[in-house]
Amino acid sequence: MKKKLLFVIDSLDVAGAEKSLVTLLNLLDYHQYEVDLQLFAYGNPLEQLVPEQVHLLKPLSYTSFAGKHWTSALMQSMTTTDYTMLISRVRYSYQIRSKNCGNIQKARIYWESAARVIEDNPKQYDVAISYAQGVPTFYVAEKITAKRKLAWVNVSYRLDQRERQFQQYYYDRYDKIITVSDAAKEVFLETFPFYQKKLAIQYDINNPVFITKMAEIGEGYKDDFDGVRLLTIGRLAHQKGYDLALEACKKLKEASVHFKWYALGKGPLQVEIEKKIKKMGLTDHFILLGVKANPYPFIKQADIYVQTSRFEGFGLAIAEARMLNIPVVTSIFDAVYNQMVNEKNGLVVERNADDVSAAIKQILDNQPLKSRIIQYLIHEKKGNVEEIENFYQLIEST
Repeated sequence: MKKKLLFVIDSLDVAGAEKSLVTLLNLLDYHQYEVDLQLFAYGNPLEQLVPEQVHLLKPLSYTSFAGKHWTSALMQSMTTTDYTMLISRVRYSYQIRSKNCGNIQKARIYWESAARVIEDNPKQYDVAISYAQGVPTFYVAEKITAKRKLAWVNVSYRLDQRERQFQQYYYDRYDKIITVSDAAKEVFLETFPFYQKKLAIQYDINNPVFITKMAEIGEGYKDDFDGVRLLTIGRLAHQKGYDLALEACKKLKEASVHFKWYALGKGPLQVEIEKKIKKMGLTDHFILLGVKANPYPFIKQADIYVQTSRFEGFGLAIAEARMLNIPVVTSIFDAVYNQMVNEKNGLVVERNADDVSAAIKQILDNQPLKSRIIQYLIHEKKGNVEEIENFYQLIEST
């Protein structure tokens, strides 16, 4: 009999955890597993890459309600004379607008506001997996019945006392907590040292055959620019360090480098970043491309991949650039040396605009260095599909 698995994640927008999950789902043995997938937001690009064997569950009642226009939500509440979801929605909206909330705080406020109106999943699973911290973790802990529950932690993040106490209640309900790198594990233990025996590591699975194939299909850059293309992939959020990228971009412009710096992603800082681009005179140099379901042609056609993150659990986009033999310039973050070998597959520098821009110029100006990096990339080990065996051990262990 097939084992019943449930995966839960916020959405399948184009980001690291989401791409990691899609890769994993495309490697699973569906002769052995029956797989359900629950999302909290639907209609995002990576949904089209989910294997047909995966049963995508329908939206939860509250997430459907929360997606309605306020007028429609009010009319539904009046028609049914049930105002509980409306009250939950108003409470959440008020609190995130009246407080300066980051993603961690928003997840807590969301669950405090909506948990009581979110229905349980009536099905019983062998293994239920929260594939992201925050709301998916709270949901699987409280609303799912399963023989074993696993919680993925795919970013390096630190919590204050209030958030630690709130999240501990939910992590206590898990059999295993899975981090995606050694560095992410160490950071998690700074907040939750008492979970040492619950922790295991499962590296994000990268499939070079899939990525190489995807890089050959679809379109990349549509302009006819003939200079240097730099590329950054990441949510338009504080974590990704776009303020640093813009400062580095300005320095390259001042140094008369013939380049364009492209960014794939969307996020809460988009308007702010667009204003900074205009204010800094970088309209022709820093180009926001939005979200692309298939980012790999853009990576393949870039000259250098640049990451300016403040923190990452692993750095999946860096791994993807490496698999396509694109030199990397990255700032230091907790997990950077899990995959980067400085001056071998790219350059790892301090997190400041001077060092980032200097490293980019170093690769552009030093052709022997660039050639050595590319040759190293060509010959270094590609991907880690063998990690699927570690995943099987995690879900099969008792």
